[in-house]
Amino acid sequence: MSETYDPRHTAVLMVDPFNDFISEDGKVWPHLKPVATEVGLLDHLRSVVGSARETGVRVMFVPHRRWEPGDYDAWDFPSPSQRKIQKMHHFARGSWGGEFHPDFQPQPGDVVVHEHWGSSGFANTDLDFQLKQHGITHVVLVGLLANTCIEATARFATELGYHVTLVRDATAAFLPEMMHAAHELNGPTFAHAITTTDEITAAFRGARS
Repeated sequence: MSETYDPRHTAVLMVDPFNDFISEDGKVWPHLKPVATEVGLLDHLRSVVGSARETGVRVMFVPHRRWEPGDYDAWDFPSPSQRKIQKMHHFARGSWGGEFHPDFQPQPGDVVVHEHWGSSGFANTDLDFQLKQHGITHVVLVGLLANTCIEATARFATELGYHVTLVRDATAAFLPEMMHAAHELNGPTFAHAITTTDEITAAFRGARS
């Protein structure tokens, strides 16, 4: 690929790696499993995060709000996704489902940003501040879901002036059509690069050498 990623100025944004999403007994996993299995989601997430840490690219965790009793109850306009969380208690705080998958635990040097209430990892969080404090200009987005939190966070990043990369096989969605929309229809209108795990990890290694 033609893009270059200086590890001093690049961050992998790991969005919502919760047990409820990507562990076998997670509440949402059955809905994601067909697409996640097809693209090799877990292995590719391991590859991207592992390669980032090996080459000095910073890893930042961008977690969704962990549900607590009372969340959204008094809101005027919760989104359909928030209504679903309100009913199903996805990512409940203090629960196994609300913990990060054991293969994706923050390590020394990683950054865990404030939880986002909606889809964008930037709205009402310190993500932009953290990126600026660490001199980040290039963000590589992986995690869940391709057509919601990944897309919303990536769009916001573009609006703020960051170079944005999507990794099509290090994310998943409920339907193949959602993946198609995220990477073939919507992504090309805002992302600077749409790539694969093999390509981005090779680019990380090439930038280090």
